[in-house]
Amino acid sequence: MNILLKYIRSNIKKILSFFTFLSITIILLLGYAFLEKLIDIETVIFSLFTLAIVQIFVLQYFLKNQLKNDVIRSNLSTRVRELKQGLKETERLLEHKSIYLANMSYEVRTPLSTVLGMLNMLKQTDLNSDQQAQVEIAEYSSKHLLQLVNMVTDNAKVDSEETPELNFLAIDLELDLTRLFKILEYQAWEKGLNFDFKFLSEEKDKFLVLGDSARIQQVLINLINNAIKFTNSGKISIIVDKTVGIDNDQIVTFYVKDTGVGMKAEEVGRIFDNSGNSYDTSDIKDYRGGGIGLHIAHQLVKLMGGELKLETKENEGSTFYFSLQLKKTLNVKIEEAEVQPVLQDKFSVLVAEDNRMNQKVIKFLLERQGADCTFVKNGLEALELYKILDFDMVFMDIYMPDMDGYEATKSIRKTEKYQTNKTPIIGVSASAFEEDISNAKLAGIDDYLSKPIEVEKLKKLLLKYSSNISLA
Repeated sequence: MNILLKYIRSNIKKILSFFTFLSITIILLLGYAFLEKLIDIETVIFSLFTLAIVQIFVLQYFLKNQLKNDVIRSNLSTRVRELKQGLKETERLLEHKSIYLANMSYEVRTPLSTVLGMLNMLKQTDLNSDQQAQVEIAEYSSKHLLQLVNMVTDNAKVDSEETPELNFLAIDLELDLTRLFKILEYQAWEKGLNFDFKFLSEEKDKFLVLGDSARIQQVLINLINNAIKFTNSGKISIIVDKTVGIDNDQIVTFYVKDTGVGMKAEEVGRIFDNSGNSYDTSDIKDYRGGGIGLHIAHQLVKLMGGELKLETKENEGSTFYFSLQLKKTLNVKIEEAEVQPVLQDKFSVLVAEDNRMNQKVIKFLLERQGADCTFVKNGLEALELYKILDFDMVFMDIYMPDMDGYEATKSIRKTEKYQTNKTPIIGVSASAFEEDISNAKLAGIDDYLSKPIEVEKLKKLLLKYSSNISLA
């Protein structure tokens, strides 16, 4: 506002200064002309009278504008004061909301804790099978309600903090998450959905990891609740992949898949919008709520060093997934048997993958099979590198920035090198929707590998295309 007023005042001063200078110049010229007897006295008087009239109109115009500017300035000042007052009121309401949520949480948790305690005591008594089933249903329902209360209050806390804190402890992920999934499983059953979860791990790996179990569970609660909310029929699948260990680190990849309504491209953009605008589902009339906590999940995954990724098709479903690199701790490991690669000789692989954590996973899996991996982070880089270096196989992530896997594959197949070598191109994606597979075939992708990558499927693919690989 001050800058605008200064600009207006500056322009007014310049115009008035110019008009004053012009008036003085005209008077001097009239005086000179009269003294030189170029004009008579009547002409001088008439000219001065005309100049005076013009000056009166000009001054009236500028005074009127000055008055208008003063009114504008007064209105702007009033508006600024109103906005400041509104901001204070908003801050007060937010503080009130925070206190209200904390009180509500306490008021709900207290009786729920009592209910769960009494149910636990009831389970210790002699109950028939029907009574045991009824107690179990009541216990799961109570835990579900408690979990929802925790989700709302935890999300509010994360949203209000600039940088939430992490609490790293030695955790048994499988034990902690199994308990959580059992509660969410009952929630899915209530809606008539199938629900399954599995942990992929190597039997010989027996250790805990260093991580924030509460934050990991908070992310999964948000994602799974969202999946259940927007899936009307079908299945919710949870996969926790712990098959990749690198030295003292364990890479854990979490997948939450559903067969729900899916999302449009603009809805996906809002989830990962740093401004905090979460998934708006106002146009979906069959569901209540609006994808609670997706933005919070995105924030927390980023805080823990990962990246929340999404693959979705409208009316087919969605897959959220992320990877975390966690330190191994309290190792009690059985001696590892030497892993024999499916192909005995080294072969060169180009991997197009934009996610760093996923790069580590696929590098680990391929190198164990004898591959020498070269990584790029988008389809454009894959195309340029393919032109100048020789590769025996290409693993192409489908969804990447700048140029996706479909376009990159089409471009690679047009090169002279491909016409000669016919390099196998394997599409990689967290979701194998029919449309994805169809588009992959149209683009010329030779085969499709779903994430999480299963070692046996990877081996079969390598054996299938080994005839195309010029082994050293």
